[in-house]
Amino acid sequence: MTSRRAGISCKVYHGDVFLGDAEAFPTTNTSGGNAQPLPFLSGNEIRIDHLSPPSERCPPLSVLQSINPFAVRCKVQAKSVAEHPLRRLYLSCFNEFRSAVMVTGNEELHLVAMPSKVEKVSCFWCCSVQAGLYASCLGMLNLRCLAIVFDLDETLIVANTMRSFDDRIEALSRKIDGEKDPIRISGMSAELKRYVEDKDFLKQYIEMDTVTDNGRSITAQNEEVPPIPGVQERITRPVIRMKERNIVLTRINPENHDTSVFVRLRPAWEDLRSYLTAKGRRRFEVFVCTMAERDYALEIWRLLDPDSHLISSKQLMDRIDNVCHPRMAMVIDDRLQVWDDKDQPHVHVVPAYTPYYAPQAEMANAVPVLCVARNVACNVRGGFFKEFDENLLQKVFELNYENEIVELPGAPDVSYYLIAEDCNNLQNNNREAPIVEGTIGSETEHRFNQLAYLVDEQQAKHQAQLNHSSTDDEMPVNITSANNKKLNVEVRQPISLASSVFVSVLQEIGRRCDSKIEFKFTNGNTKELPHSVLFSSERIGMGMGRTLKDAQSQAAENALRNLAILRHALMSMLATVSKDMCIYWGEEAGFSSSSRTIDNYVLRSVLVAEIVLESISVARGLYKQVTVLVRLSQDAPLVVSMQVSCYLVQKCLDDDDMVPVLIA
Repeated sequence: MTSRRAGISCKVYHGDVFLGDAEAFPTTNTSGGNAQPLPFLSGNEIRIDHLSPPSERCPPLSVLQSINPFAVRCKVQAKSVAEHPLRRLYLSCFNEFRSAVMVTGNEELHLVAMPSKVEKVSCFWCCSVQAGLYASCLGMLNLRCLAIVFDLDETLIVANTMRSFDDRIEALSRKIDGEKDPIRISGMSAELKRYVEDKDFLKQYIEMDTVTDNGRSITAQNEEVPPIPGVQERITRPVIRMKERNIVLTRINPENHDTSVFVRLRPAWEDLRSYLTAKGRRRFEVFVCTMAERDYALEIWRLLDPDSHLISSKQLMDRIDNVCHPRMAMVIDDRLQVWDDKDQPHVHVVPAYTPYYAPQAEMANAVPVLCVARNVACNVRGGFFKEFDENLLQKVFELNYENEIVELPGAPDVSYYLIAEDCNNLQNNNREAPIVEGTIGSETEHRFNQLAYLVDEQQAKHQAQLNHSSTDDEMPVNITSANNKKLNVEVRQPISLASSVFVSVLQEIGRRCDSKIEFKFTNGNTKELPHSVLFSSERIGMGMGRTLKDAQSQAAENALRNLAILRHALMSMLATVSKDMCIYWGEEAGFSSSSRTIDNYVLRSVLVAEIVLESISVARGLYKQVTVLVRLSQDAPLVVSMQVSCYLVQKCLDDDDMVPVLIA
């Protein structure tokens, strides 16, 4: 046993106060089985710098295992039961869930008090972790928070200056002059018109601090920017907010009109922001990662978080372009390749925000892009802390000093609950990528190339954008799904939606029905992991997979199929044709017009469901969408008060005449 081996004699100090004598037992490395050297800087002295903050629910070993799994460097035990100061340290750490911390450069060594089945002396495990991470992660674990990292440009906003507007307009004009396809000319002309209109708004703002919108004059209001100590003085900016259009005009340097910026905020940002701060309970610690200049990034974030509810002004400089712990962080970004390989599993990729190139793209999905991101974040947080509470915490409480390091329980990781985004799963047949829409496009491209980690800037920026063959009033043949993958109906091949869509869509259904969606592991004798989906404690789907992600994804997909079948059965029960049936071939939504009759639906009660039927003909490459408003019976088994979209029954693709029901 470890306690019976001859250890290395050490003296333990708290600062300069001698606590007692101890023995240290180095752990063996997993590769060669050789004992590792003791990690203490001063030879055989253990010099404690401070004690970690106490915790009410998280023993130190659970925190350390969450940050740096299996990083136990050695075991330490007192030489004598009578070492009173060392014993007092042990009892304090054990009872208050604290650790004794040694600081060695960029590393912290934590002495964790461990119970022993054999020894009566004070026993510790010594674990290593990057300096500063323990305290921040402990706070997040105590509050049940994770970290969420936002990219700004083309993820949450698109911003332009007069110069960038001129560049976009000039580039588009050249494209139009060289184009012969009338449909493409029409689409690019509509895009050009949108640029020109917004440039005119910005020009009015620069000249008069006023804009005219549909005959209504809007004057800039002075907004005081909270000072950032030691970084930014208190300044006042003239700002115009057009909330109904998600538009903000601001001036980075109030004294320089050339720094005026026209900003379009991505729809549903308020929904996501409200979730992050709902009921005053913090669910995520927010960070911002951007390649933009500091003053620009600070002002854009202020526009997104005007009341500093997500990041306080005191924390702002530490939260912009700063690193949080990756195992407890998820990233919202429109690009995957800009992240290191080891960080990519933590990225939830969203389609790039393209209000000029594809203004209807945000409305093409029944669940807005940022609402999908909100649902994914909710699912990730729930999965992470379920694993933390039910597996890691319980097993940590069962461990003793005599246990081997390999007996430590596995720690949860945000990436386990994020479905990997394979951006190359489907081929992108766009003949030309659209023009970069944001003001920092050229600057960031240059800086990305300098850093040499963006493989193909143009492709990576626009892999989620729509085909440029569309006109202003038509949906393009290539449609973008909520998970940043293209469904190209011109190519007759299997179409796969990222499994994150199935899970997040199911979560959205549960949220709108005020019902709990649970994924439950089912014991089985197979090598695969069987999972069930429970809707208000009723099982609605089963799935198998070699990994947790695969099993949950298949279970969610099967659950959505079953809900689709149930919806169809409910509709078949309604026998009377409703004269109040509302059928929209969405002129206002940007879809092409057509005519269609729908029978056997009835207006009977008070609940309204939006049911989106998407008609796909693979042979002809046509895409149409109809929205049907139906009032369902009050005694229906399920309250279907959700928008139904984004779920594709693949078998229907083999039959040109079938109209699959898409559920989201």
